[in-house]
Amino acid sequence: MSVNKLIYVHDPMCSWCWGYKPTWQKLETALVNILPIEYRVGGLAADSDQLMSADMQLQLQGIWQNINNQLGTEFNFNFWRECQPRRSTYPSCRAALIARSFNKEPQMIDAIQQAYYLKAQNPSDEDVLIKLCEKIGLDPCLFTQQLHSKELQRRFYDELNFVRSLPIQGFPSLVLIHNNRAYPIAINYIDWQHTLSEIQSYL
Repeated sequence: MSVNKLIYVHDPMCSWCWGYKPTWQKLETALVNILPIEYRVGGLAADSDQLMSADMQLQLQGIWQNINNQLGTEFNFNFWRECQPRRSTYPSCRAALIARSFNKEPQMIDAIQQAYYLKAQNPSDEDVLIKLCEKIGLDPCLFTQQLHSKELQRRFYDELNFVRSLPIQGFPSLVLIHNNRAYPIAINYIDWQHTLSEIQSYL
């Protein structure tokens, strides 16, 4: 028996995912009674304790500015002055997986994005993630324990391997599973109805 579903591949610290969020939420709402949706983390940047290079910091600030110019997305550029940026999104991906097991993945993603892009907090830091887990109603002790567990690490790498098997080019990405085949769905950052029409053309 084939199962139809839409897979949303993202990273909680992906700036284009933040830019896509308002359009994605409208598409998600429109699909509620049409198609199941699964979130999958893409793992944009591996674990690292190294301070991000000055060149990389400037490059990412340029991306933020580009997204702001194109989509009107709000960013708090104080992050680059007040935090010590690291090129490391795996911790926030793991936090999303923990929240998923409590049916709170969207809430955790939202908390991470709000902290990172609007409040100049660094979700690469464990103490920030622990505060965010409390904010969405998770037990901080249990969260911390799971964050370092081998079971979570196994789940995370299984998910990365699955995502890499999908027909995607980057994050965010949409993949429609229909009749046991995977179809890439073009991301339209402004017009959710255009994306909805493309999805419906397969069904």
